[in-house]
Amino acid sequence: MFDKLEAVEERYEELTKMISDPEVIANQAEWQKLIKEHSSIEEVVQKYREYKKEKQRMEDAKEMMEDKELKELAEIDYYEAKEKLPHIEEELKALLIPKDPNDDKNIICEIRGGAGGEEAALFAGTLFRMYSMYAERKHWKIEVLNENETELGGYKEISFMVNGKGAYSRLKFESGVHRVQRVPDTESSGRIHTSTATVAVLPVVEDVEIEINPADIKMEVFRASGAGGQHINKTSSAVRLIHEPTGIVVECQTERSQLQNREYAMKMLRSRLYNIEKEKQDSEIANARKTQVGSGDRSEKIRTYNYPQGRITDHRIGMSIFQMENFLNGDLDEMIDNLIAADRAERLKGEEE
Repeated sequence: MFDKLEAVEERYEELTKMISDPEVIANQAEWQKLIKEHSSIEEVVQKYREYKKEKQRMEDAKEMMEDKELKELAEIDYYEAKEKLPHIEEELKALLIPKDPNDDKNIICEIRGGAGGEEAALFAGTLFRMYSMYAERKHWKIEVLNENETELGGYKEISFMVNGKGAYSRLKFESGVHRVQRVPDTESSGRIHTSTATVAVLPVVEDVEIEINPADIKMEVFRASGAGGQHINKTSSAVRLIHEPTGIVVECQTERSQLQNREYAMKMLRSRLYNIEKEKQDSEIANARKTQVGSGDRSEKIRTYNYPQGRITDHRIGMSIFQMENFLNGDLDEMIDNLIAADRAERLKGEEE
């Protein structure tokens, strides 16, 4: 580990010189790339320097302990540093785990009503509201890309983009099947129903990250359905893209302009295709591990929302929260923090094996 840390520190010092070089600064594309790399390793370098400082403090104190007059003070320094070092070492191990390259990206989130008919569609609407309120707490921006609303106000499906720093890092573990147990408003006998909705969280990717052959895309235009005013309903502004090699279909109908809808639909298609490749890689990694916090598998039941007990249980980490109202109003950080910690611990274990 320490050889790796030495190499990271050397690279950091090299980058520090490079980003101050006028010739490098003149090439803005290269300079931005180096700045990003410099920033990405800064935390681990600062922590490693803290480790070396405490280690040196301990060694100096050990020498001073031989002097009778300084022994008492030296012992305090020695044992303080000795106590700190293992904690810093653990932090360094965590910092050395490779960072998910998508963590800082915006996301496209797709929610679909699953088993349970109208109640499943209403639950999809509950989840959309929950994520919208969480985004509001984080000062992120939400843009609805496509929606298929039901008569009772639920969604057969809804796709939306979340723009904000770290959106993917915070929401990536939401992918999977969400199950709800509650008495529907339409149930006169008070019987509890179980319904599901699926959530897919996809990083927004750029053209350079995934190449799509224009000849593989079939585009259809149609009139937008649902709310939107006279203009939206009378013109064929909605766009449907069909990626023929994979059969993936994406639609966008929330913008007035066909051009804008096509642009958003392309973002959705790129994210879907990128996610297929990512799932293959994640599956290969998962096969080398005994357990995994989140594979992004949409068929995996990840969480249950039990209304009668006021309980939300995440089945991957066995964690339950008894604050249903707060949770559904976007207070997700406690659950998300625990999912991130569990994933980090799992990856750390994988690094050590």
